[in-house]
Amino acid sequence: MPRVFLIGTFETKSAELGYLSEALARSGLDVTPVDVSLASGGVRLTGADKIARMEARAQSAAEKMARNTPDHAVAVGVGGGTGGEIVLAALKGLPATYPKILVTTMAFDPRAALADSAITLVPTLCDIEGLNPMLRQVFENTAAMAAGLVEARTAPALGRGSVAMTTLGATGPAALETVKALATYGLEATVFHANGYGGAAFARFVEEGRADAVIDLNVHELGRVRLAGAHVPIPTRFTAAGALPCVVLPGALNFIGLGAIDTVPQAYLSRPHYRHSGYFTHVKLTEAEMSDQAAALAALLNARDTPADVLIPMGGFSHEDRPGGAIEDPVLREIAADILEGHARRYRVERLDAHINSQLTAARAAALLAEAIGPRSMHA
Repeated sequence: MPRVFLIGTFETKSAELGYLSEALARSGLDVTPVDVSLASGGVRLTGADKIARMEARAQSAAEKMARNTPDHAVAVGVGGGTGGEIVLAALKGLPATYPKILVTTMAFDPRAALADSAITLVPTLCDIEGLNPMLRQVFENTAAMAAGLVEARTAPALGRGSVAMTTLGATGPAALETVKALATYGLEATVFHANGYGGAAFARFVEEGRADAVIDLNVHELGRVRLAGAHVPIPTRFTAAGALPCVVLPGALNFIGLGAIDTVPQAYLSRPHYRHSGYFTHVKLTEAEMSDQAAALAALLNARDTPADVLIPMGGFSHEDRPGGAIEDPVLREIAADILEGHARRYRVERLDAHINSQLTAARAAALLAEAIGPRSMHA
């Protein structure tokens, strides 16, 4: 029988985990329990002691599962508030694309939690406090999902051979055209959304050896980290690909990505800006900010293990940086280009008389990467 991990606080959720274990067995799966109970002996833990115990239990569970992933097809976890946090941390310790399911009361914002790990969330709607018809149905659905994931694991495993690429809606056409252009060289792209969360997935994808080359088309997250905007910790966002063939463009370097317009401080609204959607507002950088950002990007590029190519589309860095656009600014582009050229040590700079979202830019980016890869073949 295919084997699956079942993770939870068996000390406090024995009935619920027991029912799910039986449902998994009815779906033809052999269950390996992974207990992440705090084992406090009835003593109520608070503060630093509780957090330390939670972290230790999650790490221990992750290490146990990581040693046995070849023999198990899926990891299924159950948890509410505290238990859900422990289970989530344990699941995140598994490889990014390993099949994972978390049955939860959703006592957290999932964006940061799932930024660099593929975890399927199953909301319970009700609390996990004793069995009831709704919870039993959730568990039956979860067992069916786990069985389906086991079957899907028979498909070819995800391997290397991809070009990791970044983008946003503001450079969406550029990504689409670059994917097409790469295909003419026999290259396939895996595209990540550089919105402060997708960058974590991009970095982990590269660090786990899934990519053979990179086109960092959209470096917007540099602004989220250094200036303003929501993001998760992404310390290796601009260093993970240091040894790979790489082409970098200043996509969306020209604006700060903030939230819904009614949450944006007035100081930012006094600048040129526009509503990208109901949830996001883009605010143009000042000249001083662009100088600082370009210098920071240059320093990161100079720290690479292998030289990169930097392609600067002087016609505009994002979809509203164009003639008539809400944040058009040729001066900002010149500042970025001058600084990137002046600081170049471990990278080559090429200016291009085109907008970032043009076919010409996409074709040139793909050609530069193909040249950088050279005779080295991409892995199948």
